[in-house]
Amino acid sequence: MLGPLPPSRGRPIVLPPHQEVDHAMLPRTSIHSPAVFHRQGKVLSTVIAVVAVVGIGTAVILSLGGAEPAESSIDASQIHTVSRGDFQIVIPASGELTTERQVEIRNLLETRAVITEIVSEGTFVQEGEVVLRIADDELNDQIKDGEDKVQTAESSVIAAEQSLAIRKSTMASDLEKADLEIEIAQLAMQAWEEGGVVTARQKLDLEIQTATINRDRLVKRAEDGRKLVAKGFLALDEYERDRIAMIESEARVKEAELAKKVYEDYTIKMELATNKSAVEQSLAEKGRVRQRHEAEIVKIEADVESVRFKRDSARERLQDLKDQLQACKITAPSAGLVVYASSLSSGERRGRDNEPPPQVGTELRQNELVMILPDTSRMIASLKVGEALSGRIRAGQPAVIYSDSLPGTAIPASVIGVSVLAESGGWRDPNRRDYTVRVLLDADPSLGLKPSMGCRGEIVLGKVENAVSVPIQSVFRKGPIAFVYVPDEGGFAQRQVTIGRSSEMEVEVIKGLEPGDNVLLRRPTPGEISFEIESPATESSDGEKQPWSDRGGPTGAPSGKASGKPTEGSTEKTADAPAKPAQRPSGRPG
Repeated sequence: MLGPLPPSRGRPIVLPPHQEVDHAMLPRTSIHSPAVFHRQGKVLSTVIAVVAVVGIGTAVILSLGGAEPAESSIDASQIHTVSRGDFQIVIPASGELTTERQVEIRNLLETRAVITEIVSEGTFVQEGEVVLRIADDELNDQIKDGEDKVQTAESSVIAAEQSLAIRKSTMASDLEKADLEIEIAQLAMQAWEEGGVVTARQKLDLEIQTATINRDRLVKRAEDGRKLVAKGFLALDEYERDRIAMIESEARVKEAELAKKVYEDYTIKMELATNKSAVEQSLAEKGRVRQRHEAEIVKIEADVESVRFKRDSARERLQDLKDQLQACKITAPSAGLVVYASSLSSGERRGRDNEPPPQVGTELRQNELVMILPDTSRMIASLKVGEALSGRIRAGQPAVIYSDSLPGTAIPASVIGVSVLAESGGWRDPNRRDYTVRVLLDADPSLGLKPSMGCRGEIVLGKVENAVSVPIQSVFRKGPIAFVYVPDEGGFAQRQVTIGRSSEMEVEVIKGLEPGDNVLLRRPTPGEISFEIESPATESSDGEKQPWSDRGGPTGAPSGKASGKPTEGSTEKTADAPAKPAQRPSGRPG
């Protein structure tokens, strides 16, 4: 029986969550060491195949010879001594460095643009430093022509505004004249109503009264003359003259009464209509004057707006040209590293492929991206994390970033966000889904970090304190039962354990192991197994209990496939396989 062996803590081997390998091949690792990424699948496959051949050969020899495995055949690195301590729950990931912000330098000129001065790529510039100059001869000519157009437009606006002012003044004068005509007509109406009508009626009444009095006098005289003729005191012809005068006076009375009736029935109505018409005509004339002038004013105002628009357009064009003149000299709006657009990927460049770097004499297209100025004082690590682990990541969680350009340098960081949508693994792995985790680095600018540098990181989900733990590759499962292999007199015996929280590399053992116990870091060969725990039974489709096989699920189930679902906190795919990290509820560390 093997005695206690010291723990072996070599350089950690952490694989991306999506890549499955035999955990028995992984040595005991430290969670505090940087994870190792980007293992070549071909190398892993070769190692696994060699180990498998060696294991099978050993099993055959042992089975033929009937001998127990010799203690000297067990590598000490394959044995781990259980201890108590702290470990962190982390998610390893890889990606590349970017900047939190960057400034784009583009050619804003609408005219032909030729570079006359440009700062060298890779130069770190400060705010206000000139990074690009463009020839401005053509622009200066256009600005002079634009100034002439603005001056002409200003003169046209002044003339149109004066014409408008004159028309408005004429309109006001004509409206005042029309108001006077209206007032005169209204006064005439009032004078006729209050004076003309009364006077005419009085005159007619007087004429009737005079005619009536004269008629009455003549009637009495005729009556007296008739009496005198009868007595012979008056000649007959004289009496006849009195009778004729009486008849004439009667006619004059009727004539006066008729004149009043005609005035009341006809003349007064005609005069009223005439006066009303005069008032209405004066009011209508004022309306015609207003309409005539307003029509002219609308036309003149349209002319004014037209020349003002032309003037404003000329001003804007002139200002655009002056702005473009300013754009011929481009300074850095903030400090940053000069990166030519030709050095960017095709998606970032958005230009023609295989373009040479810009230089003096290069002709630029309008709005062409010439360079970018990444702000390297605040670097971001864009890490890819598998879909199964992305739900456990939250903003504010601590992280550690390792740059490929600075081996061994751990850079503290913190998570600032997780992408909303996942990205496909592409044609290599169409079923794979990765989320982008953005991590802000707390890095000294003197480290010289640059965009597009490769990096790897560890996102810290939580810390398990004072726990009995073993490497993840030492824990195996049979259905819901977790177990480890411990050294025994006959080889290695299976021992059931109760596991708790886990990381990508370590798992907490709540029950079944004590500090000082030894566990095997790989799956032993069949000839090395001295004791197996009883396999749990499961109910088949016909209701009968069936034991679990040694290799994957209940008897009768397809080899390598376990029936039923794993217990909470387990992600195993087959029985008697290394346990994988527990999948804890989203949002709970560790």
